[in-house]
Amino acid sequence: MSGSDPQPRKRVGVVFGGRSAEHDVSLRSALTIMGALIEAGHDVVPIGITREGQWLTSGDPMAELQAGSPLFQLEGATEHGRGQIEQEVESLALAARRSGTGGLVPADGWAGEIDVIFPALHGPMGEDGTIQGLFELAGVPYVGAGVLASSVAMDKALCKQVLDQAGIPQAPWVTTRRRDWRRDPEEVTRVIEEVIGYPCFIKPANLGSSIGITKATIRAEFVEGMDEACLHDRRLVVEKGIDAREFEVSVLGNDDPIASVVGEIVPGDAHEFYDYEAKYVDDDADLLVPADIPEPMSNTIRSLAVAAFKEIDCAGIARVDFLVDRVSDDVYLNELNTIPGFTSISMYPKLWEATGVPLAELVDRLLQLALERSDERRGG
Repeated sequence: MSGSDPQPRKRVGVVFGGRSAEHDVSLRSALTIMGALIEAGHDVVPIGITREGQWLTSGDPMAELQAGSPLFQLEGATEHGRGQIEQEVESLALAARRSGTGGLVPADGWAGEIDVIFPALHGPMGEDGTIQGLFELAGVPYVGAGVLASSVAMDKALCKQVLDQAGIPQAPWVTTRRRDWRRDPEEVTRVIEEVIGYPCFIKPANLGSSIGITKATIRAEFVEGMDEACLHDRRLVVEKGIDAREFEVSVLGNDDPIASVVGEIVPGDAHEFYDYEAKYVDDDADLLVPADIPEPMSNTIRSLAVAAFKEIDCAGIARVDFLVDRVSDDVYLNELNTIPGFTSISMYPKLWEATGVPLAELVDRLLQLALERSDERRGG
């Protein structure tokens, strides 16, 4: 794949941390993004947000947030995870030293000096349109989807309805509310058992990184899963469990998006599906890039990813997840993520690297797309 011309040197504000349950993952993503931006020749302005919502725009926001992050407590990490974290931190520091006048710069007075924002915030109050609205009000270009697409994609229940109207295949699902569950769990259970049955997956409507998601094969597990999901959201999605392989596709672009090669996730023996622990703690899943599937199936998955991206008017970046029935080979769209994980082991950058777009070029192209979209919105 041919690349675009490199972007002129930009001052890029990378926003990370945040108030969601995905705070720790955000720090890992931001490290990778900042290192790639520096390698691409840009200046990085680190902007941290604490779990309580306090903005950190001076000193060393990353170090301050790392100090309170379980993922960065090296004593509790696995040997593999500890080496990975140390490597990321050292790579970023080395790139900063090599960049001369570039690299990490003081963030005081950043609002009037930043050319573009690169949000590395996952989950509510970062990926759901809230902070995108702030950037719009401030008139600052930013990487990724706008307010509408961010909020639609973040809400699994609403996104499923929109994609269903577009004829994009999805596994059967039912939505319910925390209030209904707590008011009459027997009735909710009866409906789910009649309409969806077991096995099924219970998901909070507005979380990512598989947080709060459980699989139920019997009624007792369903009850536990509903109680767990209710801790994270007031709206819940229950999906039919399918004996399926898990695939992911990265999408890049604005009005004319393109899809990467397809990758497959094979959860390790300790995990029934690709949950939070498998993604960020145990790291025992196999990531097969590219996936070993027939070309027609690959083309179907890639075309559905682009169609979903366009349907919700996404922009810049997205990762689209799919399930493929092991018996029938039917393809189902599972989720669309507008700020996918961007860590050193995340599928989004890995898929583009396999497609011929290395990490530094990838972040450079994302900046270009952000600036193009900002210019277009202003009538340029």
